[in-house]
Amino acid sequence: MSGTIRTKDGHGRLGSVLSGLAVAVGCALFLGGFAWGVLVYRPYTVPTDSMTPTLDVNSRVLAERIDGAEVKRGDVVVFEDPLWASSPMVKRVVAVGGDTVACCDGDGRLTVNGRAVDEPYLGPGIDGRKTASGEEFSATVPEGSLFLLGDDRHTSLDSRTHLEEAGQGSVPRSAVVARVDAVVWPAKGLLDRPASFAGLPGGLSEPGPFTTLLTMITAGGILVFAGAAYGPVARLLGRRSDGGRAGAAGTGAGAGAGSGAVKRTGTGTGTGT
Repeated sequence: MSGTIRTKDGHGRLGSVLSGLAVAVGCALFLGGFAWGVLVYRPYTVPTDSMTPTLDVNSRVLAERIDGAEVKRGDVVVFEDPLWASSPMVKRVVAVGGDTVACCDGDGRLTVNGRAVDEPYLGPGIDGRKTASGEEFSATVPEGSLFLLGDDRHTSLDSRTHLEEAGQGSVPRSAVVARVDAVVWPAKGLLDRPASFAGLPGGLSEPGPFTTLLTMITAGGILVFAGAAYGPVARLLGRRSDGGRAGAAGTGAGAGAGSGAVKRTGTGTGTGT
């Protein structure tokens, strides 16, 4: 008699408890990850090519809901400014309040407070040369404001277009509604924080919880699948095991019957003798 206590479904009670627990924990992680994501992130579709090659046209991005005060140089932000457009726009912050931003130095690079900034995300221009701007400019950013440029400096309509306006093309921090954290389609994952801005005062911003959320959702899905699959798999293996034992018992019975017949024949022969 087996010492394993079995349920009516043929698999162990401990296994049933563990599979149920796995499903419960998996559901909590999976649904909790989605719920947290809805609270933290806003989805956007990039409408133009002004941020290529970082963000392609019609890219689906997740932007972390933040206050404009949290924005730092190098961030890609979503902002709303009626003087620029009637819909949300996506640009990169290259300077903040108090900065003097200019272009270009002898190597075609942007300078912030006189310090050259390498921008690896820029693509080459028509002449094949990578430059931070096709036209020269210089601006001092008012306190509480941001200077914004597109990564495609040859097509983007950005702060350079508004240099003659009040604030020299900058927008108030309060106009920012979110910071782009990850590209989900096409799947590029987290956006890199450009290291070239790290040496400036304030450093770089920290990524949002995208990786943690993705881990929670993935782990939750795996646990739910594994827990739900345990019962059917255990029953299938149990049937195979029972079939194997039945076959072995039948073989043993047949062999025993054959041995008895030989013994009886042998005994009869001996008696006759």
